[in-house]
Amino acid sequence: MTAMTQEEIVSSTKTVIQGLEALKNEHNQILTSIKASLSAIKTEAPKESTTHLLIDEKAGLMRKSLENIDLGLGEAQVMMSLAQHLQHVEAEKQKLRVQVKRLCQENGWLRDELATTQQKLRVQVKRLCQENGWLRDELATTQQKLQQSEQKLAILEVENEQLAFMKNMREYDADRPEEDQNQSNGGAPTNPPLDLGFPEEDEGNQANAMSPSQNPNAITASTTGYEIPARLRTLHNLVIQYASQGRYEVAVPLCKQALEDLEKTSGHNHADVATMLNILALVYRDQGKYKEAASLLNDALGIREKTLGYDHPAVAATLNNLAVLFGKRGKYKDAEPLCKRALEIRVKVLGRDHPDVAKQLNNLALLCQNQGKYEEVESYYQRALDIYCKKWGADDPNVSKTKNNLASAYLKQGKYDAAEQLFKEVLSRAHEREFGPVTEKNRPIWILAEEQQANKDKKLDKTYTADFAAWHRAAKFDLTTVTTTLKNLGALYRRQGKFEAAQTLEECAVRAKKSANDSNKQKVAEVIGTDPGAINPIQRRSASKNHLNDSMSSLNSAGSDSDNKPSTD
Repeated sequence: MTAMTQEEIVSSTKTVIQGLEALKNEHNQILTSIKASLSAIKTEAPKESTTHLLIDEKAGLMRKSLENIDLGLGEAQVMMSLAQHLQHVEAEKQKLRVQVKRLCQENGWLRDELATTQQKLRVQVKRLCQENGWLRDELATTQQKLQQSEQKLAILEVENEQLAFMKNMREYDADRPEEDQNQSNGGAPTNPPLDLGFPEEDEGNQANAMSPSQNPNAITASTTGYEIPARLRTLHNLVIQYASQGRYEVAVPLCKQALEDLEKTSGHNHADVATMLNILALVYRDQGKYKEAASLLNDALGIREKTLGYDHPAVAATLNNLAVLFGKRGKYKDAEPLCKRALEIRVKVLGRDHPDVAKQLNNLALLCQNQGKYEEVESYYQRALDIYCKKWGADDPNVSKTKNNLASAYLKQGKYDAAEQLFKEVLSRAHEREFGPVTEKNRPIWILAEEQQANKDKKLDKTYTADFAAWHRAAKFDLTTVTTTLKNLGALYRRQGKFEAAQTLEECAVRAKKSANDSNKQKVAEVIGTDPGAINPIQRRSASKNHLNDSMSSLNSAGSDSDNKPSTD
C-alpha cells in the first residue's frame, strides 16, 4: 500500500463522510419503516410473538449501526479539522520560508555594502598615510629651517656677549688712570662697579637646581608643588618654544586665546586660569612689559589664594615672581615683603632645611644687598649655605654659587679679604674636582695669577690656562659659576692694583667661554652631520631657553622657583 498525500487523505475523508451521510440517511429510513411496521404488528400480534421479537431485534441493530455511523462521521470531522490545521501550519511555514529568503537576501546586500565601505576606508587610510608622510616631510623641512635660524641667532648672541665683555675690560682700563690719580693724591681708589642685579626667576627647574647625584623624580616626590594640568602642558611647551625664539607675536596671542577659553569654560577664579596668567606674565616680563606682568601676577596671586589657600606652594611661587619683577624695576622695598612671605610659606610647607628654602634665601639676600642691608645679606647667605651643605654636601654647585654671591656682597662692602677668601675657595674646589688635589705642580689658577703678578716680566704658561679653561668637558662643575668667579676675583685684583693677576683670570674666563662654545659647536655638528668648521656655537642659546622654561615651570613645582643665579652673572 502506497503512502497517501495530505490532499488524497482529505479527499478520501470527504468521500467517506458523504458515504456515511448517505448510509445514515438510508438507515434512518429503514429504521423509520421498521418502527412503522412494528407499530402495525403491535396492534395485530401479541408482544411475545416471534415476528414482534425479530422486528425489535432489527430495530436495535439499526440503532447500533446509526451510532457507529455517527461515530465515524465524528472521526471524519476530526480528520477534516486536523487537515485544516495542517494546511494552516503549512501556510505559516511558507510565510516563514519567504521571510528567511528575504533575510538572506538582505544579509547578502549588507555584506556587499560592508565590503564597499571597507574598500572606501582602505582608500581613505591610504590617502591619509600619504598626507601624513607629506606633513612629516614639511615638518622636517621647517625644523631644519628653524635650526638654521637658531644657529644664526646664537652666533649673534655669542658675538654680543664677547663685545659686552670687551667693553667691560675697556671700562676697567679707562678707570685705572683715575685710580692712580686718587692714590697719588692720598684719596681712596675708585672701584669699578659690579653688576649686582636681581637674579632671574627660575621656577620648577629641578634638574638645574638639584645635586648632580640626585634623581629628579625623587626631588619631585619630595616637593609638594602645583603641577601643570594636562590640558595646559602642550600649550606651556609651545609658549616656551616660541618665547625662547623671541617670537612673542605668536606666544602672546596663544596665551591670551587659551586664557579666554579657560575663563569661558572654568570661570575666572579657577586654578588653571591662575596658571595661564602666570605663563603670560612671565612672557611679558621677558619682553620688558613689567606693568602688564605685575597686573597679571597680582590677579593670579588673588586667584591662587582663594582656590588653593594662603599657605600653598603655588602662592609662594607667585609671590616670588612678583618679587623678581619688582626687583627688576628697582623697587626693592616693595619686593622684600613679598619675598619674605614666600620664604615663610616654604619654611612652613617644606621645612627649614629644604633646598627650595635656600633658594628663597638667596633671592631675599640679593634684595637686601641692593638696599645695602649687608648684615641681613650675610645672615641669609649663611643660612642658604648651611642648607645646601647639609642637604647635598659641600661639593654641590649651589654651594659655590652662594659663596660667590656672598663674596660679591663682601666686595661691595669693601671686605676684600673675606671676598677674596671665598672666591679662592670656589676656584680651588673647582680645580680639585677637575684636576685632582692641589700640589706644587698642580696649583689653581689664582695661585698662578698671583705668581704672574709677583713676576711681572715672566709670562704664564698658556698651555696650562688652556687646559684650565676646559672644565666643562668633564661636566664636574658649573662653568657659569667658575667664569663668574674668575671675573669677580679679577675685578677684586684690579681694585687692589694687581692688574697682571686680573688680566690672567680674565683671559682664563674668556678661554673657558670660548672652549665651551667650541665644544657645543662640535656636539651640534655631530647631531646634524655637518663639518664643525661650517657652523657656529649655540652655547648661549640653550641658556635662553632654559631661563624661560624654568621661569614658567613655577606652575609645575611651586616649591622650586628660584635658581639663585649669582648676582654678577
